[in-house]
Amino acid sequence: MLSDPIVALATPPGRSALAVVRLSGGGAFEVAARVVPSFQPTPPRESRLASFRTVEGELIDRGLYVVFPGPASYTGEDVVEFSCHGGLAVPPRLLAALEAAGARPAHAGEFTRRAVLNGKLDLLQAEAVGDLVDAEVPVQARVALHQLEGGLSRRIVALRASLVELLALLAYDVDFPEEDDGPVPRSRLETLRAGVAGQVERLLVTAPLAERVRCGALVVLSGPPNVGKSSLFNALLGSERAIVTEVPGTTRDAIEAHAEFLGWPVRLVDTAGLGETIDRIEALGQQMSRRYLEEADLVLECGDGGAGGQGGRMEAPPIGAAPDPLPSHPPVILVRTKSDLGAVAGEGIAVSVVTGDGLEALRRAVADQLFRQGSSLADLEPMLTRERHRVALEGARRSLEGAARPLAAGGDAVLAAHHVQEAVHALDDLVGAVDIEEVLDRVFATFCVGK
Repeated sequence: MLSDPIVALATPPGRSALAVVRLSGGGAFEVAARVVPSFQPTPPRESRLASFRTVEGELIDRGLYVVFPGPASYTGEDVVEFSCHGGLAVPPRLLAALEAAGARPAHAGEFTRRAVLNGKLDLLQAEAVGDLVDAEVPVQARVALHQLEGGLSRRIVALRASLVELLALLAYDVDFPEEDDGPVPRSRLETLRAGVAGQVERLLVTAPLAERVRCGALVVLSGPPNVGKSSLFNALLGSERAIVTEVPGTTRDAIEAHAEFLGWPVRLVDTAGLGETIDRIEALGQQMSRRYLEEADLVLECGDGGAGGQGGRMEAPPIGAAPDPLPSHPPVILVRTKSDLGAVAGEGIAVSVVTGDGLEALRRAVADQLFRQGSSLADLEPMLTRERHRVALEGARRSLEGAARPLAAGGDAVLAAHHVQEAVHALDDLVGAVDIEEVLDRVFATFCVGK
């Protein structure tokens, strides 16, 4: 495991009042002393004003530094954090000076990776750090903080402890079947297995909602050309992202943007109108629309008020051919656009981008459809926010299902123990309690270097 001194900018580059540079690793204090002539490693966690200089002695800036001796630091190593003036000149010069003094540039996520390897965080908490940095709405931050504080980790550790207890009972049953009161009752073993399996199942139920919370639910506007999809898209975003004209077929490609509906994250997509195609470009746009519709968490089916909101979703056919209806897979909310024109008969939610009528009701309907359980679930239950979590727990579930039959009366306890041990390994993979170098590479690939 590498423990050489690493350094990185921990705040975004660019014009700002302050910037923070983080230094960590063995020999970090010696590196810092070459840049801060008055450097003192004690007392720890106390801000000091000092001059920052190049190794040749040229003044870079005056700022603050704070010392965090390991293991009582974020990474578990000796850490020094420098606060200097922001902008495009000072932070790069300070970084260059620290590198010249013996540190190397950190890789993406290397500080948090070292925190995991040094036992300061488990893998679930490390992922939560990345999610918290990337959070754009309060609910995303709340879920990430819950995980960072160990909510999911504690649940997984408790499940693992129950499985280890089950393994111990199975070992006793195999090795000492005639001791004391005889074999362990299979009903006791099955009750313990079923209890863990039930808790795993409850965690798996959170995966779809958690993924929507973390990445934003995919909401696709669909319907025939010229029913006002792009105008509605812009109105829901509160900005002019899509080109709007009275000419049918203006939108030839899908346009995606992030939005917030009543505090919930949404990926809103404006798609090409579905109908008879007149040229190859339009056909390609409709094919793109179909792909988004197949992946959507929710479809807003748009039709103007005069059409009763029934702009059907249709498959992009060969040029010039009339398309067949697209099979309904994701849930659909009917939206009747242009309600300001007066023709608003029919099912669905009537909206007007001119007056704003119905827009808030539409946002609320989308949030209720996609996140109706989110308020309580995000606060009370640990959530599986990543596909890696879901895959690991599905493996644990399969292993526990495999153990059910051997645990029945007269079943093979050795085979049951094998399946339970596989479930334990799946939980270990989840929290990083095994050799996790390959997993770490994947987890930290998207981190900023300052983390």
